[in-house]
Amino acid sequence: MRRKQKKALARIIIAAALMLVLGLLSHFTNINEYVLFALYMIPYLVVGYDVLWKAIKGIGRGQVFDENFLMAIATVGAIILQEYTEGVAVMLFYQIGELFQSIAVGKSRQNIADLMDIRPDYANVEAEDGSLVQVDPDTLEPGSVIVIQPGEKVPIDGVVTEGTSSLNNSALTGESLPVDVAPDSSVNSGAINLSGVLKVRTTKAFGESTASRILELVENASSRKAKSENFITKFAKYYTPAVVAAAVLLAFLPPVIRLLTGADALWSQWIYRALTFLVISCPCAIVVSVPLSFFGGIGGASNAGILIKGSNYMETLANVDTVVFDKTGTLTKGNFEVTGVHHSPLEEQELLRLAAHTESHSSHPIAKSILKAYGKPLQPELVSDVEEIGGHGITARVDGHEVAAGNDRLMNRLGIDFHDCHSIGTIVHMAVDGLYAGHIVISDELKEHSREAIAGLKEAGIRKTVMLTGDNEATAQGVAAEVGVDEVHAGLLPADKVTIVEQLLEKTAKGETLAFVGDGINDAPVLSRADLGIAMGGLGSDAAIEAADVVLMDDDPLKIRKAVRIARKCMRIVKTNITFAIGVKLLCLVLGAVGIANMWIAIFADVGVMILCVLNAIRCLFVRKL
Repeated sequence: MRRKQKKALARIIIAAALMLVLGLLSHFTNINEYVLFALYMIPYLVVGYDVLWKAIKGIGRGQVFDENFLMAIATVGAIILQEYTEGVAVMLFYQIGELFQSIAVGKSRQNIADLMDIRPDYANVEAEDGSLVQVDPDTLEPGSVIVIQPGEKVPIDGVVTEGTSSLNNSALTGESLPVDVAPDSSVNSGAINLSGVLKVRTTKAFGESTASRILELVENASSRKAKSENFITKFAKYYTPAVVAAAVLLAFLPPVIRLLTGADALWSQWIYRALTFLVISCPCAIVVSVPLSFFGGIGGASNAGILIKGSNYMETLANVDTVVFDKTGTLTKGNFEVTGVHHSPLEEQELLRLAAHTESHSSHPIAKSILKAYGKPLQPELVSDVEEIGGHGITARVDGHEVAAGNDRLMNRLGIDFHDCHSIGTIVHMAVDGLYAGHIVISDELKEHSREAIAGLKEAGIRKTVMLTGDNEATAQGVAAEVGVDEVHAGLLPADKVTIVEQLLEKTAKGETLAFVGDGINDAPVLSRADLGIAMGGLGSDAAIEAADVVLMDDDPLKIRKAVRIARKCMRIVKTNITFAIGVKLLCLVLGAVGIANMWIAIFADVGVMILCVLNAIRCLFVRKL
């Protein structure tokens, strides 16, 4: 509990004790009315001076109709009507509610604060004499070499140049399992070095590193409001002046009518009802609990390695009905390996040599797998006239031969007859000097939890799952059957994926939402086009953080199911709080207006409901078991 909260608790305890003592004294002794008033003002001012001061400042700024104004008018009115105990009790219980709110918000903020600890304050740079000097990481340029000792945080994204160790990425991914790193391994800022000393060559500036980008994302999340929050903001804007006007009418209209009819006006009775009406009407429960629910949900999700960019995206995520997956890097590992060479008149090693030299300028995972299968040093001087044809493949002149390596579209484009392959995997057809030279089969391994993730989404109520891939139909259908997706679109170019998503969006019913899940590197256009873009394995990926609305900080497909469950839990709590708070208030307002509800019922309708809603909102923080 923070110092301010401890002070508030002390004021509540002192005021409650004084109110109890004065209640007993007034019941068993005959105290002068003026003395009793003066005595009750002590606990009233102890517990309520800040509310009165905020109300006065609000009036001075022209911001009259807030909860402080309602509490001030209601409690001062009750004291004027000599309802001292009730006046103090209203202020006392209001402050109890505020304390509960403060503690709940503090707990939510602590989740964010824990995340903020991932940004290191310094970086170690080796001096000329070999000693380590701590410098501000913001001053280091990409390409600098830093030293990370055991127990220290990685300050900037980079690549290990010396040393081996294990890193704890839990602050980034939500997973506590250490990751082993060695020379040439990538490391991300915010990870904790557990064992050996590492030398790292930085690849980004401090402000562009993973930790900085994550913090910027989370800090800005509160600025993007959901429809529920916008509704509450507008509701409070019009609701508060309306209930104040209703209270004024309730205080003066019935007495005036009674006077005109010759009856006793009963001023004190109707003013008491109006004050009760004001206490009941305070919108604290809704105004506080709804943003708190979203804030808690975003904080809890971030600790689980799921970054949701705002409460509007939380609401959209909860309404997802169709989930579209990219295959490579999302449902499969993207670790391509050559598993066969078929229908080639050339020796297998010779075909791999030609293919490796043709693909030598490409950074595509398929090209890397062919280079790995060839396994020998390349001779760059043998390669010329390289042309990469998007969505088709590559042509080049290798050792005097015209070589083409690509998919069936490339073969059709070049007018070369080719053999279909029935093996599961990506097929790279080869042509040498205008003649078909066979094909290379490259297979991708399915991710460990892909099947479980798809099944979990269906259990969560997702109506339709779709997979998009540039692979051939046979490979795509094989993967789809293995993981259990409902619909497959194969042989797609990058632009085709956007077209397919747009077609699926047209088919979605009103109120339904389509989410696209991709690796965030080459899927940025589709991530932006879908109702909701989810970047998976976005750790360190600028494209993921920029294009997606939700970023899953590791490669586990189960995080998709978890993200949906977190969002749905959060929205259930939001809707429950709105329904409960408005329902109880409307009922009590009617009872207060007709004189059935007294000030104690008003206290429950205001503070009691707020405390219950805040306690319910705190449940959004607990997401580990979802």
